[in-house]
Amino acid sequence: MKRTYMLLAVFALAGLMVFSGAQNAFAAPTIKIGVAGAHTGDLASYGLPSVNAAKLVVKNINDKGGINGQKVELVIEDDQCKPELATNAAAKLVSAKVVAVIGHICSGATKAALGIYKDSKIVTISPSATNPPLTQSGEYPNFFRTIAPDDAQAKLAATFLAKTLKLKKIAVLHDKGDYGKGFAELVKQYAEEYGVQVPLFEGINPGAPDYSAVVNKISNAKVDGVVWGGYHPEASKLVQQMKDKGMNIPFISDDGVKDNTFIEVAGKYAEGVYATGPTDTSTNALAIKAIEEHKKTFGTEPGAFFLNAYAATQALLNAIEKAGSTDYNKIVAALKSNYVDTPLGHISFDQKGDIIGFGFSVYQVKNGVFVELK
Repeated sequence: MKRTYMLLAVFALAGLMVFSGAQNAFAAPTIKIGVAGAHTGDLASYGLPSVNAAKLVVKNINDKGGINGQKVELVIEDDQCKPELATNAAAKLVSAKVVAVIGHICSGATKAALGIYKDSKIVTISPSATNPPLTQSGEYPNFFRTIAPDDAQAKLAATFLAKTLKLKKIAVLHDKGDYGKGFAELVKQYAEEYGVQVPLFEGINPGAPDYSAVVNKISNAKVDGVVWGGYHPEASKLVQQMKDKGMNIPFISDDGVKDNTFIEVAGKYAEGVYATGPTDTSTNALAIKAIEEHKKTFGTEPGAFFLNAYAATQALLNAIEKAGSTDYNKIVAALKSNYVDTPLGHISFDQKGDIIGFGFSVYQVKNGVFVELK
């Protein structure tokens, strides 16, 4: 009798183990999404808002049960906007078996990582990488972005300086990077097509403590405006040194400067600076909701590219849901064939991976804040 009870106990335990194993076998794994960008360093103010945006969108999705019964999990990697760190971040995300990546933030870092993602068939959506060849070369069919490319903002900047500001002679400077130099070259091209002279076109070294040599060149060139292709740390030094030398001429830059961090760093010298940037959609009901979510959750204003990253995450997860799969080809097809309502508006992507339904505007610093010029 004792032996019988023992056998029954063994069978019961075995049955429980089989049942438990069956449950685990049928438990849906998480859908892993990478978030890559500058999360530390000088350009963290561009990357951290994307992390927060992805967290908010994923929480909303998971609170509703996930996607097709699967929860979404974020895997976050920092690249400091440096190409050599971006490749490391990409390798880590591939090893983590992510099915897609939100990022990277800077064009140079994005380009460095894209080949790794392409080889691994991982969809990548950047909220901010604007270098035109990333989509227009056809080299990266896995790449999408929720921001217009540099040729669009360069054309806008050139049109603005030629038609609105009526500048006749400009200096064009850049940081020698994929993003900054690419923007600068396009502005020079478009400006010259409008008849604007460009006697000074020069690259400078990012991170230098002093730019007095190039400021002297600007003065000697006798230009009536300066265009900068690059990011806010160098822009803040340039405008300060120019104004300290009494050079009160228009300074026009890109979305790498259109960030409150530039105003904080440049202080009073930021006043009057122009910059192109993503069109203001802050009156969009979904944008208002997303911004309020950020304030409530993180206790601060969102920061640069937050809405672009929010839209990128929404578009990606919508594509996975529509595809009913995490298969690479099905996600790509869904991104190109479906529209989704986001804080940027009703958006989709063209065959190259560029956003449809969203563009750039010109802004100016007035009384310490960027104001969109209509």
